[in-house]
Amino acid sequence: MDLKSILAKPFAQFINSKIQKSKANAIEDQNIIFKILIQKAQKTVFGKDHVFNQIKTHSDFIKAVPIRDYEELKIYIEEIKKGKSNILWPGNPIYFAKTSGTTSGVKYIPITKDSISNHINTARNALLCYMVNSGNYSFANGKMIFLSGSPELERIANIPTGRLSGIVNHHVPKYLRANQLPSFETNCIEDWEQKLAHIVEETIQQNMTLISGIPPWVQMYFDKLEQQSGKKVGELFPNFSVMVYGGVNFEPYRTKLFESIGRKVDTIELFPASEGFFAFQDDQNEKGMLLNTNSGIFFEFVPAHEIFSESPTRLTLKDVELNVNYALIVSSNAGLWAYNIGDTIKFVSLNPYRIIVSGRIKHFISAFGEHVIAEEVEHALLKAANEEKISIVEFTVAPKIAQDDSKSYHEWFIEFQNQPKDVEAFSKKVDDYLRANNVYYDDLITGNILEQLHIRTIQKNGFIDYMKSIGKLGGQNKVPRLSNDRILADALLPYTKS
Repeated sequence: MDLKSILAKPFAQFINSKIQKSKANAIEDQNIIFKILIQKAQKTVFGKDHVFNQIKTHSDFIKAVPIRDYEELKIYIEEIKKGKSNILWPGNPIYFAKTSGTTSGVKYIPITKDSISNHINTARNALLCYMVNSGNYSFANGKMIFLSGSPELERIANIPTGRLSGIVNHHVPKYLRANQLPSFETNCIEDWEQKLAHIVEETIQQNMTLISGIPPWVQMYFDKLEQQSGKKVGELFPNFSVMVYGGVNFEPYRTKLFESIGRKVDTIELFPASEGFFAFQDDQNEKGMLLNTNSGIFFEFVPAHEIFSESPTRLTLKDVELNVNYALIVSSNAGLWAYNIGDTIKFVSLNPYRIIVSGRIKHFISAFGEHVIAEEVEHALLKAANEEKISIVEFTVAPKIAQDDSKSYHEWFIEFQNQPKDVEAFSKKVDDYLRANNVYYDDLITGNILEQLHIRTIQKNGFIDYMKSIGKLGGQNKVPRLSNDRILADALLPYTKS
């Protein structure tokens, strides 16, 4: 065992022990965090506007602070951008995390002196828990890569501003700097294809032991390595043993990623966002990610079907149930208050509190009243693909509304690694599994209102070419699984096979 592995072992065991103990105190920790947040923010502009000095209970908080998305919080963010202090949290943010919005355009999410540790320590804790859980300490001796955004920061109201992954890059501990790839200069390259070429050059001869990033962009990295070396990634990097991912459901990418590696490696799932680091996989043998209940974030959970209601039910941790889709609402020491992050989660364990990410609130199809969610389409597609030994590269789904006497249907755009021999039969199988998962969709098919889903095959690298055409290739950008309109679907038509 090399020096870094030896030094890492006692620290990993210490941190893992603390996390194991905190599991039993999750509800108490959440109550303490709630009280601290309200007390510390009483004299901020937001705290005064929402009578924080009168809030004693969660019920008081619900009455005083409505659920907001970025658009509704933006008025306070704009005041910070003008240089004003004590708006959402005491003092000023130390960073703005710049992230893409939908209706809002670019979003500027504050990161404060109090909240930065949530982003830094949670990623660290995930790796340390993995070390103890798996017994694999040796990866600490090799080179590690995170496919991230540029660490170059601009300034807004003298606040350093950039992508979250670029901000976090500035806080990599000194003892890991020598292990980190790619170089700072390569990380600063904005053009993804140019950046990827440099990453391959810098890493292809290295002892890579850990690789981290959003799965579709990790796959592009693997493809380039294989093209250049003629070897599987696992052969090229014999000590590569850990893949860290987050941002999207891993399952649609699993088969192709492991085919590229040529052997099994351990995986660690994370749930980071600009608004906070919410959960991480703490155990290789358990499903789901441990909710980060003691890291400056107070969580509320709204049954997903109520999120757009006038008075949605707002539950705290003690009231949640297993296998219910909840919209995740956060209040934090970054100055976010009852903030709807847009993700839905499900609890797969209540002792301890472990979750899976089930989808996005706005990423669903209900053009015909079916309310099909991402979890359902992913399950249906992957079940059929596994049975048929089909590998999926990427996919998205949109409604196709009939303009004549024909029937409407769901149109699936799929890039296959290996295409099914009979696409129509494959479509029928996927459709059957989707109907079994969603009674409303089944009723529409049974009632002859919708046709069975149709599949359009995307040409090789079609999704990559599309993302490149809109300037969103690489980084933290993702293809939406579901759309309730035809904007993405129509844009993909030039990339379909004839």
